[in-house]
Amino acid sequence: MRALAAYFYNICYNRCCVSAVFFSKILIMKRELSKHAKRAGEILAVLNKQYPDTKIALKYDNNIQLLVAVILSAQCTDKKVNEVTENLFKKYKTAKDFARANVTVFEQEIRSCGFYRAKTKNIIASCGIIDKQYNGKVPDSMKEILTLPGVARKTANVVLGNAYGIVEGIAVDTHVRRLAQRMGFVEQEDPVKIEQDLMAIFPKKDWFKLTYTLIDHGRAVCKAPTPKCEECPVAKLCPTGIKRLGLKTKF
Repeated sequence: MRALAAYFYNICYNRCCVSAVFFSKILIMKRELSKHAKRAGEILAVLNKQYPDTKIALKYDNNIQLLVAVILSAQCTDKKVNEVTENLFKKYKTAKDFARANVTVFEQEIRSCGFYRAKTKNIIASCGIIDKQYNGKVPDSMKEILTLPGVARKTANVVLGNAYGIVEGIAVDTHVRRLAQRMGFVEQEDPVKIEQDLMAIFPKKDWFKLTYTLIDHGRAVCKAPTPKCEECPVAKLCPTGIKRLGLKTKF
C-alpha cells in the first residue's frame, strides 16, 4: 500500500510541476506581449502624427477594379500598377469585362506588372466566378473572398477593408513585414504568422490603418535594404534604430 501511495504521489507531484512550469511560461509570454503592445502603441502614435492622411496608393473606380489592382500589385510596385491600370481600367470596368478578356491580349496589357501569365489566369478566373456566383459583386466575407483564385489573406484584407470597411485582419506586404521585424514586433517570416502576431499586439481599431502607416514609413524612411534611422521619429523605440545609432535607450 505504501508503495502504491508513493507511486500516485509521484504522479500527482510531477503533474503539478508540469502545470506550474506551463502556467509560468504563459505568464511570461503575457508579460512580454504586454511590453510589445505598450511600445507598439507608442510607435504607432508617433507614426500616426507623421502620416495622418495615409491610405491605399492603388487607384481604382470600383471594387472589381480594386481587386484586380491588388492582384496585380503582388511582387510589383503600386506606382507601376497605377501606370498599367490607367489605361486598363478604361477598357475593363466590370467583372464580366475581365472575365471575357482575351488571354493573350490581357497578358500583354499587364506584362510590365510581372508574373503576367499567372495574374491573367487568376484575374479572369476570379472575375468569372464573381460574375456568375456573386452577381458581379466582390464577395464581402473573408471565407468567400478567399475562395477566389489568386486571393490570399493580404489581398483579402486590403479588398474587404477598402471596399466594405470590413476588418478581419492586417494586410502584410513586404513593407509591413520588414518594419514589423525591424521594430521587434515579430520574428516570423511567414506573412500569416506575422499577421497573427501583429493582431495580438495591436488593438483591432488600429488594424486597418496600421498597414498603410507602416507602408508609408517604409517608403519614406525605413527603406530596404538600408533604413534611414537618423531620420526616423521612432528610432529610440526601435531595436534596429537603437543598434544602428548606438543609443542607450532601453525598452
